[in-house]
Amino acid sequence: MTRNLTQTHALFQKAKQVIPYGVNSNFRYWGDEHTLVVTRGEGAYIWDADENQYIDYRLGFGPVILGHGYPPVVERVAAAIRDGTIFAWMTPLEIQVAERVARMTGVDKVRLCNTGTEATMHALRIARAYTGRERFIKFEGQYHGVHDYVLFSTASTPPGTMGSRRSPVNVQLSSGIPEGISHYVINLPFNDFERLEETVEARWPDLAAIMVEPLLGNVAGILPQPGWLEEIRELCDYHGIVLIFDEVKTGFRIANGGAQEYFGVQADLATYAKAMGNGFPIAAIGGKESVMMVIEPGKVAHAGTYVGNVVGTAAANATLELLETQPVIETIFQRGQKLMDGIDDILTRAGIPHRVIGLPPIFGLILGTEEEPTDFRAYLEGDAALYERLAMALIERGVMPDSDGREPWFLCYSHGEQEIAETLTAFEDAVKSVKRQT
Repeated sequence: MTRNLTQTHALFQKAKQVIPYGVNSNFRYWGDEHTLVVTRGEGAYIWDADENQYIDYRLGFGPVILGHGYPPVVERVAAAIRDGTIFAWMTPLEIQVAERVARMTGVDKVRLCNTGTEATMHALRIARAYTGRERFIKFEGQYHGVHDYVLFSTASTPPGTMGSRRSPVNVQLSSGIPEGISHYVINLPFNDFERLEETVEARWPDLAAIMVEPLLGNVAGILPQPGWLEEIRELCDYHGIVLIFDEVKTGFRIANGGAQEYFGVQADLATYAKAMGNGFPIAAIGGKESVMMVIEPGKVAHAGTYVGNVVGTAAANATLELLETQPVIETIFQRGQKLMDGIDDILTRAGIPHRVIGLPPIFGLILGTEEEPTDFRAYLEGDAALYERLAMALIERGVMPDSDGREPWFLCYSHGEQEIAETLTAFEDAVKSVKRQT
């Protein structure tokens, strides 16, 4: 089974003439043979330049919560931008979006941003200004954007490079980061209570923040162990550390109030993006009033020419309104659970050791083991090569997960019963094909 990719390859070669490696984000580069050029999307589907159709489970790395080109959102954006797109003053849309975010998530105050990277970058600055401290803890395999402070021991870290669990090594994931930056970040294994407690006890006078994705959004959706998030909350309270939930992936996806609602733990600061605008660029920082109010003009910097632009705020206002008034998350959970159960059944009948992990709106699978991974190190023990072969076989059959199993499957409101059924049919066929090749 081979797709025709003639036009796609031709456009990619053209892109390489003017864009480094032919892409504007390194995560989109899959090499000369497999990098796609997408021309349109509708609902749960995307089409490449050769009109090959795919049921999309990447959804732009997670932002599309309703569906591609979702008419109620697009129409609101189109109507709003007729009166202008950017001003040097506030607009009513900014107020409406902040009110919705606060109401849905329980935060006291909200500041808008453009991207998840901006949100986590500013959240760290706020935490440092609030505490007067400089260092922070993050967890191995977690991805908090592309600013210098967080590009250590992310999900792109090669196996075997992170040192021992007792004394983890900060693995720098990019050239061009100043050497001294690594001093400010401490990486620990996710779900490791002992390492967390001993590290906080030893270093709390220097710790401004603990930044955590409530589930591992770049490691197949690995869930927190019972009591893990509560333990982080207690340690932060006791030692005066700011708890930052990075909800760029979980916000408005696993519950209307995000991970704070789903897991019942309130952070001091939370960062949002992705599903907030159904694919339009917008992000936010929300948090407790005492922490957020350090963003005092002239004293703690937070700014941006395009912050609060009409395109993003109109999209967010429409998206969040639909989440509040329609059973979006409930429906995604139901259909996602059917997909997870179907995948589990197919792999079980095929005799392939595996675990399906995460939550229905954002889930993944590990192959080659039946043990449920609780952190990034454990996930790396799975059979990544087998997963990639399976994913590529699915893509040939018109189903689009990421080829890297660390990136979860995402579902949206437009994934209907028919799409789930077609996905499971393609999945079973792909499994049979992969087994024949081994």
